[in-house]
Amino acid sequence: MLSLLGAFAQAQHTNRMLGEPVDVSSDFRDFQNTFFFADKLASFNAADAKGTISWKRSSVYTRQAFNVNTILPQDLKMLDFPGPAYEQNPELAFRVDFVSPRTVRIRMLTSPVEPKTFDSPMLVGEPGKDNSWKYTRLANGHLYTSKYAKLLIEESPFRITLMDESGKRLTDTWRWADNDSSQVKVLPFNFIKKGVDNSREINPVFSLSPNEKIFGCGESFTKLDKRGQKVNLFVTDPQGPETDGMYKPVPFFMSSRGYGMFMHTSAPVTCDFGNTYVGANKLFMGDEIMDLFVFIGQPKDVLNEYTNITGKAAMPPLWSFGTWMSRITYFEQKEGYEVAAKLRENKIPADVIHFDTGWFETDWQCDYKFSPSRFSNPQKMIDDLKQQGFHISLWQLTYFTPKNKYFSEIIDKNLHVKNLKGEMPYEDAVLDFSNTETIRWYQDKLGGLLKMGVGAIKADFGEAAPLEGIYASGRSGWYEHNLYPLRYNKAVAEITKQTTGDNIIWARSAWAGSQRYPLHWGGDAANTDIGMEAELRGGLSFGLSGFSFWSHDIGGFVQPSPENLYRRWLPFGFLTSHSRAHGAPPKEPWLYNAGFVKAFRQSAELKYKLMPYVYAQAKNCTETGLPMVRALFVEFPDDPGAWDVEDAYLFGADIYVAPLMENTGSRTVYLPGKTNWIDYQSGKSYVPGWNTIACGDIPCIILVREGAVIPHAALAQSTDKIDWKNITLKVYGHAPAAKGLLCIPSDNKLINLELTKKGNAYQYSGKPVTGVNFNIQ
Repeated sequence: MLSLLGAFAQAQHTNRMLGEPVDVSSDFRDFQNTFFFADKLASFNAADAKGTISWKRSSVYTRQAFNVNTILPQDLKMLDFPGPAYEQNPELAFRVDFVSPRTVRIRMLTSPVEPKTFDSPMLVGEPGKDNSWKYTRLANGHLYTSKYAKLLIEESPFRITLMDESGKRLTDTWRWADNDSSQVKVLPFNFIKKGVDNSREINPVFSLSPNEKIFGCGESFTKLDKRGQKVNLFVTDPQGPETDGMYKPVPFFMSSRGYGMFMHTSAPVTCDFGNTYVGANKLFMGDEIMDLFVFIGQPKDVLNEYTNITGKAAMPPLWSFGTWMSRITYFEQKEGYEVAAKLRENKIPADVIHFDTGWFETDWQCDYKFSPSRFSNPQKMIDDLKQQGFHISLWQLTYFTPKNKYFSEIIDKNLHVKNLKGEMPYEDAVLDFSNTETIRWYQDKLGGLLKMGVGAIKADFGEAAPLEGIYASGRSGWYEHNLYPLRYNKAVAEITKQTTGDNIIWARSAWAGSQRYPLHWGGDAANTDIGMEAELRGGLSFGLSGFSFWSHDIGGFVQPSPENLYRRWLPFGFLTSHSRAHGAPPKEPWLYNAGFVKAFRQSAELKYKLMPYVYAQAKNCTETGLPMVRALFVEFPDDPGAWDVEDAYLFGADIYVAPLMENTGSRTVYLPGKTNWIDYQSGKSYVPGWNTIACGDIPCIILVREGAVIPHAALAQSTDKIDWKNITLKVYGHAPAAKGLLCIPSDNKLINLELTKKGNAYQYSGKPVTGVNFNIQ
């Protein structure tokens, strides 16, 4: 029997190719596993909302009917020996904590053993405690009520129901009785004890309602609404944004019915959002405990509550919002000078020059030193370019090949992830960021570069932490693999902040909590219309997962960008929080033609003139948890049409952007809300609903919400030259009053802009802003 189990475990291991996502749902179709279904509330103390749940022991079997086999459960008599030492139907701990009037935390154990305290890097601290929830005893349950929500816990059969403040059901846990009217028998809320190793995994199951939509789960490139999809939350390198794999999965989602959920775990998770049964939301969690935060409210409320728990983005430096010029790769010091000179010569505003994999002596061999044969004086280059308004960004990664100069040192000092034997799991040494000694060693290397004046470190990769590895934390890769990007992001961000004072990294991988360490880009997009479309979906989904800042490789990454695609991608790239031209050469506009230089310049100038708007919206995002690249329904939750749009977005609160996904001069777009939208380029007004709109000189549909005040600055060639003492306030439309935001970088405080129409002109009616002159248009 043991040999059979060993063979089964080996089969599970070999069926998955290295780097592929883990599908946890397959464990819940395994006949070797013992199932336990949430049956009834065995005990409960209403005062502290703690109790126990009785879990009914079961197994699964196949039933044949008319040449079709289905899987069904049946009660199972315990055969464990010695019998008196174990429970037939275990009664295990369950508790509810009220974090805020909008946030509830629900925890369940699958074992009698309380888990050890773990300082979760996903959380910003111990969640708060809210005493505003009122308790009512019911005949068969317990009702808790806040200003915004109701939580009902029914005793037998066990069920949790989430309602809004009016008592409208938002969702509830699935029970056996919910299958009575259907031939399809959905397995209700359960956990399994795996036959292969006796470990546990839990499967909360919730109801889905007609027309309910699901969003989030990280930077997902598939259809924005996840209803009907199966989503594996497992950090992987999908080789681009055109598949269902994710560099940045996040165990969080929100529903169009007014709630969201955060699965506080780093184990693999598979979310079946009505994929195998249209009315059931099955959350297959590879964890032995369930720690679930539930948020109630509109999308803005849910994002704010979620980021109160996991953290809001730090404010990146002003210069990071400018143009990043890059390719794969600049190899020499003289190229840095040449690119800087060409940018200024062609009057293309820019703030960053990025050196990718080739600044070492050997391409891709990270040794944290500029190549002495190609960089005669890197310190002088950094200083000279800084004088011209340029910051330097440098690529690196945390995998060390056997030929890398640090390979032996990393092994000798035990700074790497190990296998079950304590040796190397891969050919490459992978730094173990759960080891404080590793962090010190690594940050010392980065710190030397940052002290030279380097502005940002590109934290590439991070998706391949060994799943079967053993980490210094004492945990296996089952729990550390998904945490690796978060630990990696944190290590780079902290040494950068400590050395330069700036909140900035440039990272590809992420997990819940990584939003605290901006920023992240969308990976290696194909140079195709589909690649651009997928990137936008990924950015929107990422923003709906608590991340305020995001970027993507303008024009695509893999091959030289076709000029027409690159032209259409430019405004999308510059109307994103952070804007980088990167990928296979040529990426520099002057290597195309004079017309393309003009197109590149126009999009860059657009953003630099809008920098007061960009910076203020960014600051607001750091305080609210909102994304800069924003799905329409976040601002317009009461507009049903807004929930269906995934190929256009709001840049901040007031600017609508619809990129041209194909080589056309116009687009049909859905405009949300009840007020008109003003074309930023032509000034023409459009009514809400469906409109076909021609683009202007900049190949993109760019509109402004009527009644918005958009602050502008005079054009500058770098952000350090922007004149913040003279701001132009442009009012769009003819509303009697107009509003907007401003944030002056010198004090980083948000200012509410308020203008009132007097006759045919607008006058500033908000609080005075010291040291700033307004020109109202």
